[in-house]
Amino acid sequence: MATTTEHGSTTSLTHKLELRSTYGPVYREVLKSPPRDCNSSEIPIINLRNMSGTLQDRQAIAKVVRDTAENTGFFYIRNHGISKETVTAALKQAQTFFSQPAEQKALVSQEYSDFHNGWARRRTTHVSPSESIDHKESFTFRYDPKYDPQQEAGDVVPEDVKKWLQCEEFVWENTGHLPNFKQDVLAYWQMCLTLSRNMIKIFALALDLPEDYFKEVVTHPGSDGVLNYYPKNTAPSGEAIDVGIGAHTDLQCFTLLWQDNVGGLQVLTKDGQWIKVPPIPDTFVVNIGDFLMRLSNDRFKSTVHRVYNYAEEDRYSMPFFFGFNFNEKCSVLPSCTNENNPPRYEPISCGEWVRIRIQKAQI
Repeated sequence: MATTTEHGSTTSLTHKLELRSTYGPVYREVLKSPPRDCNSSEIPIINLRNMSGTLQDRQAIAKVVRDTAENTGFFYIRNHGISKETVTAALKQAQTFFSQPAEQKALVSQEYSDFHNGWARRRTTHVSPSESIDHKESFTFRYDPKYDPQQEAGDVVPEDVKKWLQCEEFVWENTGHLPNFKQDVLAYWQMCLTLSRNMIKIFALALDLPEDYFKEVVTHPGSDGVLNYYPKNTAPSGEAIDVGIGAHTDLQCFTLLWQDNVGGLQVLTKDGQWIKVPPIPDTFVVNIGDFLMRLSNDRFKSTVHRVYNYAEEDRYSMPFFFGFNFNEKCSVLPSCTNENNPPRYEPISCGEWVRIRIQKAQI
């Protein structure tokens, strides 16, 4: 897209954004105009109050979810069941962890991990080649069946599941000096896991499937807990440091995001316009991930987003990434294909999908 000035010269209204994908670079034309506020039709607030009610109640929620999943792929949820006390306790632990000296955080450095668990220093990932190296710190941990509220004492983890598990106990052992860190962070993770197992039923209904369709592939799901810290940034907005995390799509089925009141999350519309997704008290942001888009044969949209880190105070967020059992090889869903719309993708396991993508983001 270009425009002609009064002197006859041509000025481009867009720039090319390079994105990493499993299959190599992908490019989008992005408007150079400043990000604008989102509106309620683009990113609606969905009330989950009746999610534990009747099937008809859940079908009504699923209809609203379907409408936004087929468009922006982003929405807020309210009355989600995760208590303020649980969120506040986890946030305080995140603030405590990241305020430590570097040598203390380094006790759980991702350098000791085979699966990117633990602490990642600033500027160790580069999600978007068109933007700066990511200016954030993070603490990451993976699904561990012994902390799963759905697992009971004596439950045996199947061998084909066990070989895909990526949990590592050092992240808890080496943060033992922080009072209640493990307890508070896992309590938040457990509530996110429970909510996600209920949300996947809503997504099944939204995809014209029985609500228990995914039950057997979320017994030991990909469910990554992450604490993010974006240091305050008072540099001019043109500085590369402004990108807390560059433009990307999420990998698994969907993401639950709690964000503090600082803001910075932006979503790229299909028209190439960045829109702001401001914090709304007592809500989570939900967005579709690549794997669910793939299973839906591109019916649901995994939308590009980023954190534009330009604020005079520190920002914290606590995303939870939910997917299927990593050992399960999944195909395009039968409700998303027909004679005129055959499957666009070959079967692949969620674990293999994630492994390939994560490799591409490291530097």
